[in-house]
Amino acid sequence: MKKEVRTFCFDEELQIEAYRFEKILHPFPNHFHDHYVVGFIREGKRKMSCGNKEYELEPGDITLFNPGQNHACLPISNLTMNYYGLNISPLVMEKLVEEITGTAYLPSFTQPLVSDTELHCHIYHINEMIMEGSEEFEKEELLLCLISLLIEKYSQPFSEEETECLDEIESACRFIEENYAAHMTLDDICKAAALSKSTLLRAFTRTKGITPYRYLETIRINRAKELLEQGVSPIDTAIQTGFSDQSHFNRFFRLFIGVTPGVYRDIFEKRG
Repeated sequence: MKKEVRTFCFDEELQIEAYRFEKILHPFPNHFHDHYVVGFIREGKRKMSCGNKEYELEPGDITLFNPGQNHACLPISNLTMNYYGLNISPLVMEKLVEEITGTAYLPSFTQPLVSDTELHCHIYHINEMIMEGSEEFEKEELLLCLISLLIEKYSQPFSEEETECLDEIESACRFIEENYAAHMTLDDICKAAALSKSTLLRAFTRTKGITPYRYLETIRINRAKELLEQGVSPIDTAIQTGFSDQSHFNRFFRLFIGVTPGVYRDIFEKRG
């Protein structure tokens, strides 16, 4: 079996990241990102869960994830996957939406899996141009066309939904986000949210689609990515993000991202 290959490339002009996963067998556990993810399956099959639904991904299928939207992606038998994606920060997305609509807001994808030939072509060509280091303005033009299509067909403005213990869960999230580098217990989170353990676990999972501990893990990994992108060593990154030791950090980082912290940092050092 061919070795798994992961390629990342950040476009300074567009301020978005393109990446490719090739011959991937690695399972991605339930997690979320702090950015938008737009991508498609080029080859292979996968089983994906998002929210309370399960999907089987096939070549050509497009995945659309909002920031904070939990999802998992698991292999089917021993089938590998090739996947091309784009990561877009909320700040960049808001600017793109304002450029297109005249109003600055964050769109919310209404479904995590779609099939759309035009959308597929835009994602593929943007990914290809970023990977090739193209400086042609066609790249920006394609990105604006992509976002226009997403706004028109697959999104709506983010809205606050009525959810059980919403304020308390947001308090728990803030506590985790502000203290992720420190050791914390479930009691600490319950105290911050003013909820019992059973109520916290039930309401948190229902609201966020993920457990409090997995939320903490994801926050730590996302912050670790930022530090590694800035050139911070894996050892210092592990310390600054609250991992108990280097091996623990390496294991979880590879589980979530698919590469080791050292390899991830090297990708951005080469980019500079």
